[in-house]
Amino acid sequence: MLRINRENLRKSHQAPWLIVDIFMLVLLLINLAWLVFDTLYSTASMQNLLSEYLPAVYHGYKPVHENFLLIDLVFIAIFLTEFCIRWVVSVVNKEHLRWYFFPVLHWYDIVGLIPLGFTRLFRFLRIFSILHRLHKFEIIDLNRTRTYRFFAFYYDVFVEELSDRIVVKILADIQQDVKKGSPLIDKITREVLAPRRPVLTQWVAGVMQHMGSTLSDNDQGSVIREHVKQSVGKAVKNNQQFNNLSYLPVVGKSIEKTLEQTITDIVTASLINLLSDVSDERINEFIQSGVQGYAPKTDALDKEVLQVVDECFDLVKAHVSQQRWKDHLSGKTQTMPMPDVNEHPADPDKR
Repeated sequence: MLRINRENLRKSHQAPWLIVDIFMLVLLLINLAWLVFDTLYSTASMQNLLSEYLPAVYHGYKPVHENFLLIDLVFIAIFLTEFCIRWVVSVVNKEHLRWYFFPVLHWYDIVGLIPLGFTRLFRFLRIFSILHRLHKFEIIDLNRTRTYRFFAFYYDVFVEELSDRIVVKILADIQQDVKKGSPLIDKITREVLAPRRPVLTQWVAGVMQHMGSTLSDNDQGSVIREHVKQSVGKAVKNNQQFNNLSYLPVVGKSIEKTLEQTITDIVTASLINLLSDVSDERINEFIQSGVQGYAPKTDALDKEVLQVVDECFDLVKAHVSQQRWKDHLSGKTQTMPMPDVNEHPADPDKR
């Protein structure tokens, strides 16, 4: 049930307009009821019915029906005056960016002022305009009414179903273009990824510099240094010339271990210097000098990338196609209180 919030009414300074709205609403209902009755009165069956059962009403309303347009012009004059007043107030209060926005946004009021049969039906929309204005200032709360919640729910269902189908259709078209080898992938590479290469190279340089500083740390770089030591030791053992040092009497083993440790330190220091000195400019130079012109056969990789993109589209389409309004509806059904069978036990005397 609609209730007027007096506190919000006082803060919004809409009390005079509320009185005008109530007056216009009553006048509008009278006008619409009169239009319906006059339309029915113009039919022969209604005239025969009134002349037989209510002759006084039939003869008394006949001059009103004959002057229908003149009387309707009185309602139109009142509606037009109220519309012009609201237009002036809207311009004074600067409710819109342009002075002519008000009649554009309230086009149905202008159409309803045209004294034609079908255009008079647009006067009915003024009821919703008045209710919307009161709801906007929180003078009334339409969310508490079942009628509003009913239409709002099915409006959301309609919009969701329509938008989901449009989005799924667009994604399906894009998916088909990608499968057919659309130049979209090449455009993404040239126009999206290529301009951002400086950012990517800067990020790679930062990562490599961080790895270099981590490797130089005694605690954090111990794992990498141990791996380097094992790799150097394995390479030394596989080198025949280096193994010949072990045959030297007395000092052979010592020289071998010393050289192995020295090589490990040199390799580790080289890695630290290489990673620490890396910059985005050097990465760009490396890409231009070493990578440019390299065109391996990447058919398998391209197929895998396209397969990943295709599966991503399928997941997005499945997510979009979910009818969330059904979940909302089933959730409301589950939260409805179940009747208690023990609340009204049967009277044993009435058995």
